[in-house]
Amino acid sequence: MKTVVSEAYQSKKATLLNFITNFKSQGHKIYGGDRNTLKTFDLEGEKVTVKAFKTPNVVNRIVYNYFRKNKAQRSFEHAHILLSLNIGTPFPVAYMQNSNALSFLDSYYICKHINYDLTYRELVEQPNFPQHEAILRAFTAFTFKLHESGVFFKDHSPGNTLITINNGDYKFYLVDLNRMSFGKLSFQDRMENMKRLTPKKEMVAIMANEYAKLSGELEDRIFKTLWELTSDFQMKFYRKRRLKKRFLFWQNRE
Repeated sequence: MKTVVSEAYQSKKATLLNFITNFKSQGHKIYGGDRNTLKTFDLEGEKVTVKAFKTPNVVNRIVYNYFRKNKAQRSFEHAHILLSLNIGTPFPVAYMQNSNALSFLDSYYICKHINYDLTYRELVEQPNFPQHEAILRAFTAFTFKLHESGVFFKDHSPGNTLITINNGDYKFYLVDLNRMSFGKLSFQDRMENMKRLTPKKEMVAIMANEYAKLSGELEDRIFKTLWELTSDFQMKFYRKRRLKKRFLFWQNRE
């Protein structure tokens, strides 16, 4: 197993490896889906989160083994880049990958656990959430900082920003980091990056207003562009969901 550990955790490498060896039987499960599983473990009094990525398809097993960095490695490296830019993300502890001479098998990413108060999703689903507009504006400023720093977070969606609140001070932490690119972002890139965040026009309006204050761009231009992109994304998203439901319906009837 290839194991890369951040310098601050080198002395705990054996314990970290033990978490992976016993991943199925130990730890506290906090999420389990089709693509990955999240568990927390106690690392000598400190809580860490371990993300296990599922074994990829046959083609990607070869790609990850020889040609491309796997998801755990990219998450680890992207986290270090974000921290170097003073952008919030749980501290990257380590990543591990299993492979043999012929094929990549699976991988794991370990980071410090964040006790958060909400995600951006709560702002979408709970319009009466306390301090809703203040948090939304602070989140928009955080997104603007991402863009100014040249970070294009490809999974900038409602569940992938953790938010902590401390007496009106809001801090934001990006998670699910494996899909990112870095470089100067155009206006269109920036708007594209925000189109998945909310289907609510009133939230888009507030975000456009705040982004305009920070960027100097015309608010009308930001709102018009972002709302068009958001509407198009939502239309395609729900069309895809409907088609999937129909497919499953007819599949179950056979």
